[in-house]
Amino acid sequence: MTSTITTEDYQAFRLFLEEVSGIVLGDNKQYLVTSRLTKLMKEHDVHSFSALMGRIKTDSRLRNRIMDAMTTNETSWFRDVYPFDILKEKLLPELAKQRPRKVRIWSAACSTGQEPYSLSMMTQEYLQSKPGSLAADAVQIIGTDISPSVLAIAKEGVYEGVAVSRGLPQDRKSRFFRKVDKGWAVVDDIKKRVSFRELNLMQSYTLLGRFDIIYCRNVLIYFSTELKRDILARMARSLNPRGYLVLGGSESITNYSDDFDLIRWRNGVIYQLKS
Repeated sequence: MTSTITTEDYQAFRLFLEEVSGIVLGDNKQYLVTSRLTKLMKEHDVHSFSALMGRIKTDSRLRNRIMDAMTTNETSWFRDVYPFDILKEKLLPELAKQRPRKVRIWSAACSTGQEPYSLSMMTQEYLQSKPGSLAADAVQIIGTDISPSVLAIAKEGVYEGVAVSRGLPQDRKSRFFRKVDKGWAVVDDIKKRVSFRELNLMQSYTLLGRFDIIYCRNVLIYFSTELKRDILARMARSLNPRGYLVLGGSESITNYSDDFDLIRWRNGVIYQLKS
């Protein structure tokens, strides 16, 4: 098998990946592509990258496996901490004052589910600390991702070894998980608040409905300037009036959107839809 990728094949793969996912690879990412796809090529008996580019045009299963390989990233529980603290200490209390029937939260590009389940755990802690401020079933969390394989893990809600330990304090593990044969399962009280759906962020968000809070963290960095603007504009239209947008710590809407006000909170920032 030829494990090197020619400039021509790399350019073809870059175009393919951007067309189907919006992800933009730089000029110097040949090693990343090679490392992520070599094992997959062996599994499918594909002997060169040029042959791979031919196969993905007609083989939808292989195409989905390639998307999994190129878009799946490591994640952790309560990643960066403050996006979860702000939910419990600021966003839910402010929304509760409006006495809403439902509070809807979208976790975009949720991978294997750690972020939406972490949001559900923080919601549970808020409801226990402020009984009666919101109905027990008021908060709905939707996690979306482009990858069917990571969504299958998220829906099952069972994690083993390192996956359950990364970023998860022991006390929360004891309260929010139960031991099962395959590892640790998210308990029903946390799981029932969360649902999952396959979604490519280049597609329409209309069927998801409207949200009070959108978490789209460490995602925009992979997209072109044009697509960043498009995604932010459509997310703004998906928010209820004065809804909130939470991005990754290294991400900013500067130069991409004028739809939001910046809110500083402790060691981070979030954005609120302008009136």
